Amino acid sequence: MTDTSPDPDGSALYAGKVALVTGASRGVGLTIVRHFLANGATVIGLARGEAGLANDAYHHLHVDVGDASAVQQAFLTIGKLSPHLDIVINNAAVLTSQYAMIMPPSAAQAMLNVNLLGPFMVSREAAKLMRKRKWGRIINISSMAVSLEPMGDSIYAASKAGLSTLANVMAKEFAALNVTCNTVAITALETDMLAQLPRDKVEAVVAGLPIPRFATDDDVLNVIDFFASERSSYVTAQTVFLGGVN
Repeated sequence: MTDTSPDPDGSALYAGKVALVTGASRGVGLTIVRHFLANGATVIGLARGEAGLANDAYHHLHVDVGDASAVQQAFLTIGKLSPHLDIVINNAAVLTSQYAMIMPPSAAQAMLNVNLLGPFMVSREAAKLMRKRKWGRIINISSMAVSLEPMGDSIYAASKAGLSTLANVMAKEFAALNVTCNTVAITALETDMLAQLPRDKVEAVVAGLPIPRFATDDDVLNVIDFFASERSSYVTAQTVFLGGVN
């Protein structure tokens, strides 16, 4: 696992910041939670699963982000936990990889609800809290599927592609609040979600990338830190594809 400890000089990159991470119980979400905690943030995690860690600075809420009313209820609790919210990572996602003609409508709807409606609801509610201090960073986690458009991933790729458009429009709406909205599209990373896919097909995709290797935790965290930085106030409505995908 990538070392997510604070910088050697003892500085806490996110001291005084409150970060919200969806899909926080495992995989990329849990890695992001640990990174923010290690660097001084208070973290609120939203997930359907149990908390993946115990930390006095971590608050875990059981929420299905695909349920709009559940997200709104969660933000009532979040408003009581913290008077402000600084950073949001829209990471929660579900994947059913199946050809379009046999894709169950229920699976397609679940992907749209969690992968696209969820970030919309979380972002809009978060912006209401961010406007209090006129500062905020909203970062969406997208996928290389947007660019590669693999067979079997029609709805998944479309829902992830929608994240960039969602962020780009919200970037305009929230600019006056000093809230930026950006997206990072990750390549193959060793997670439970990736394990759902045939390994030989995943390795073939990775071999065809301009930088033909699997992504690491640090590859993802590096871009998140860039987008979340105090110095990135002029960076909004941008999507960064890892691995040279475009």
